[in-house]
Amino acid sequence: MADSLPPDSPRSEPGFTPPGGRSPQASGAGRDPHEVKPWEREMLEKVLMAGIREQRAARRWKIFFRLLMLAIIAFAVWSIFDFDGGSTTSVGSSAGKHTALVTLNGEISADGQASAQKINAALESAFEDKSAAGVILRINSPGGSPVQAGMIYDDIARLRAKYPKKPIYVVVEEMCASGGYYVAAAADKIYVDKASIVGSIGVLMDGFGFSGLMDKLGVERRLLTAGRNKGFLDPFSPQTAQQKTYALDMLEQVHQQFITAVKKGRGNRLKDDPDLFSGLFWTGQRSVELGLADGLGTVDSVARDVLKAPDLVDYTVKENLPERMARRFGAAVGAAAMKTMFMGTALTMK
Repeated sequence: MADSLPPDSPRSEPGFTPPGGRSPQASGAGRDPHEVKPWEREMLEKVLMAGIREQRAARRWKIFFRLLMLAIIAFAVWSIFDFDGGSTTSVGSSAGKHTALVTLNGEISADGQASAQKINAALESAFEDKSAAGVILRINSPGGSPVQAGMIYDDIARLRAKYPKKPIYVVVEEMCASGGYYVAAAADKIYVDKASIVGSIGVLMDGFGFSGLMDKLGVERRLLTAGRNKGFLDPFSPQTAQQKTYALDMLEQVHQQFITAVKKGRGNRLKDDPDLFSGLFWTGQRSVELGLADGLGTVDSVARDVLKAPDLVDYTVKENLPERMARRFGAAVGAAAMKTMFMGTALTMK
C-alpha cells in the first residue's frame, strides 16, 4: 500500500508533463472559476462608469428642465399680474376727490414710454374722471422728438378747451428741457424745484463727417442714389454749402414752431430776455424769474396746497414686462434699420 498508483500510471510530479504536452496548470486546472481576469475587470469598470455618467447627465438635464419650467411659470405670472403696475391705474368715481397724476419720464419718442400715444391716453383718462380735482403732469425729460412733443402739446390744448374748469399743472423734477418744455408750455401753470434744469428752447440735428478720415485711409465711398439729394447728410460724403444751408433753414422752421408754442402757452408771463429762445437752460429758480415757470413746488405740495386734493391717483400708462421686452427688441431692430437707411441723422429737441 506504499504506492496506490498502478505501475503504468503517469505520476503527478513537479515537472511532469502528461501525454499531449499540456500540464494541468497550463490547461487551467486548479484555477478558481470565479476569478475575474484583468481585462474583464477593466471592461466592467468602464461599463459601470458609463452608466454612472449617464445617470448624472440625466439628473442634470432634469434639474435644468425643472428650472426652465419654473422660470417660464414665473415669467407668465409676472406678465399676467405685472408687478410694475399694469397698463393703467384703475380709477373711477369710487376713488373720491383726488388729484390725477400723469408722469412723463425720459426721452420723448414714438416707441418709448414717453410717447404721445401713451401720454395723451393717460391725460384723456385723467380729464374724463369727474372725481379728479385737477391734473398734474410730472415731467422729468431732456426732450426728444419735436413731432411727439407737439402732439402732446396740441392734445393738452384740446383737453383744456374741452374741460375748462379742470386745471392742468406741470411739476418739474430733475429736468424739463427742450421738447420736455415744449410740452410743459401747454399747461395752466408750471412748478419747478429751485435746482431743476429748465429751458433749452432750441432744435438740433447731429451727426459725424468721416470723409477726411476716409481720404487719409485711402477708402473710397461708393454711394449710388436716385435723386441728387438722396445722399443728403451722408456722413461718408463731403457736405456742400447748399446742403448745410438747407438743413439750417429746416431747423429754423422747427425752432420757430417751438417759439410760437411757448409764447402761446406762457403769454405775457415771459420776460424780455435775448437769450430766452437761444437754446440756453436755467435753474428752476432762474426760470421763475424769466417767466418760464410760475413758482416752486412738488407734486405733493401742488396737490395739497393748490388743488386742495392731496390724494393722488396715478393715471400713467405703464408697460408690462412683455411690452417692455418687445419694445426694446423692436427699438434695437428699428434703430439699426434707420441707421442703415438714413445714416442715423435725426431731428431732435434736446
